Amino acid sequence: MASPTVKPVLRTDYQRSVADYWNKEKDPVNIKLGEVDGLYHHHYGLGQYDPAVLQAPAEVRDQVMIAEMHRLETAQAEVLLDAFGDLPPHPHLMDGGSGRGGTSFMANARFGARIDGVSISEEQVAFANGQAQERGVADEVRFHFKNMLDTGFETGSFNGIWTNETTMYVDLQQLYGEFARLIAPGGRYVCITGCSNDLTGLRSRAVSQIDQHYICNIHPRSEYFRALADNGFVPISVVDLTPDTIPYWELRAQSSVATGVEDPFLTAYKEGSFHYLLIVADRI
Repeated sequence: MASPTVKPVLRTDYQRSVADYWNKEKDPVNIKLGEVDGLYHHHYGLGQYDPAVLQAPAEVRDQVMIAEMHRLETAQAEVLLDAFGDLPPHPHLMDGGSGRGGTSFMANARFGARIDGVSISEEQVAFANGQAQERGVADEVRFHFKNMLDTGFETGSFNGIWTNETTMYVDLQQLYGEFARLIAPGGRYVCITGCSNDLTGLRSRAVSQIDQHYICNIHPRSEYFRALADNGFVPISVVDLTPDTIPYWELRAQSSVATGVEDPFLTAYKEGSFHYLLIVADRI
């Protein structure tokens, strides 16, 4: 009997380029913020920052600004996890595009959940699994070198899945087709993402600059709802987080870990060509 064909994780030149980008990524805006308390995130922040950090003495100002930015990005992860509502005891959840694992560890601590994180970056998978070992939760939180478009996990095996600023790297129809297979009926999908305004986003220079910086393909807002509906998901909540994320970017622009993409983000948000959304949808 012929053995089943094992599909490669990276299947296109684009996927290989994205994996290469994140395998090499050592950006201080991710590393230094994670060093504050050991939670390494790969997303942005929510909420007002404390203006007092800008008045801190010069010798500690950078340190307190970084700590404040980390507080805001952890608050963003809390907003995402809040959206799962009441989960069954010891749920099974998936982190789609899990980065260095910060939100997965928060979900495990909050829900007592078993977590499977997937990423096409082998470096980030190794880092996150190392973190799981250090935290003593490696039997509950695991990270895998997998493609979230075709994970190979068992059908209906998850109570919920989240993606946090990762959907701009994939085709949404393929993604939600796979998530519909993985999430048991009645389970929940939670997404935080940047998306373009259908009327003005495609003409926005600032949105194009964000795409170029992260080698991603930002989707128009309407594509999310079309792909969700096509694959058996019903949105129950959509929240425009744009006003809540602008302070994070204003603080980051003044920090030592600014990367140069701050101005395009602020321009795109303020001109209305780009939105920061929380989308919560149930699998029917």
